[in-house]
Amino acid sequence: MFENLSERLERSFKILKGEGKITEINVAETVKDIRKALLDADVSYKVAKDFCNQVKDKAIGTGVLTAVKPQQMMVKITHDELAAFMGSTAQDINVKGNPGIVLVAGLNGSGKTTFSAKLALNIKSKRGMKVLLAACDTFRPAAIEQIKVLGESIEVPVFTIEGEKDPVKIAQGAIAKAKAEGFSVVIVDTAGRLAVDEELMDEISALHQAIKPTETLFVVDAMTGQDAVETAKAFNDRLRGAHQNGR
Repeated sequence: MFENLSERLERSFKILKGEGKITEINVAETVKDIRKALLDADVSYKVAKDFCNQVKDKAIGTGVLTAVKPQQMMVKITHDELAAFMGSTAQDINVKGNPGIVLVAGLNGSGKTTFSAKLALNIKSKRGMKVLLAACDTFRPAAIEQIKVLGESIEVPVFTIEGEKDPVKIAQGAIAKAKAEGFSVVIVDTAGRLAVDEELMDEISALHQAIKPTETLFVVDAMTGQDAVETAKAFNDRLRGAHQNGR
């Protein structure tokens, strides 16, 4: 997706090649092509429109700069706006607590279990913290075995309860073990679910309310387009609503 978007943006900037200055006309043509590139990359129409309006406003307000070609200026403006749009500052994961609890949620097949293991390895190696993985995906066949194998490969223990189907009990057991044995962080791997699946959405809500995580991460496949926004919102609304209602 990003590779195709990059190619389209490069073609958009060529509209300004050879132009002597930035004008409302050539900026409008370039921005129109940028908007098409974003829509082709499955960016929502509203997001693409707002983004392009910001680029257009900044480009027209820039005027003519000595020794800077219009094409170069549009590349810089678009780059800066994309950086701000994607998040101009890094935000760290909150793992403070006794222990810090990270709840990993997301859709079916989004790679939550692999992500959980990678996050565990990162916290362990980069921060020197003692990490425990909690195998709370009791829905997908072989999910517990998968996280056990991953945990063994990175030398991070995995907590599970043989035969237990309630993820809340498994997560609470993992937290109790962490407190008793001095683990700094518990990463809770959950079952993949769809926002329209009421049973599984109720399950993640109950889990969130029971363990009160210090950080909740929503994992999404990199190939997912604008549907990711609505899905993330559905998860966020459900979890926030469960917390506020005390469910």
